Amino acid sequence: MAQKIITIYTDDLTGEETQDAATHSFSIDGIGYEIDLSPESYEEMLQAFGPFVNAARRRGKNKKAATRTAATHPGQDTAAIRTWAKENGYSINERGRVPADVRDAYTKAHPSKT
Repeated sequence: MAQKIITIYTDDLTGEETQDAATHSFSIDGIGYEIDLSPESYEEMLQAFGPFVNAARRRGKNKKAATRTAATHPGQDTAAIRTWAKENGYSINERGRVPADVRDAYTKAHPSKT
């Protein structure tokens, strides 16, 4: 007995069969997505995302914590925070993450620097 296996590729957006479908990945708010698209649908997706991608900042693969900190405390100078903390009686390491309570105290003391 002979067996024949047929693979049919479809565009997830249009539902149309295509030999050129490829899997594409993207993420929004930390949730990853995959979609199989024909070249035409992929181009349509790129056109739709284009203005957002052009205005966005690129993020490296292992920078979730740094991105979260930067989003929570944009523009804060860690060296300045450490100097201020030492001058104001906080015990703080020379390296590593600045504790949230120290950042919060610095932010309250310097509202124009946030």
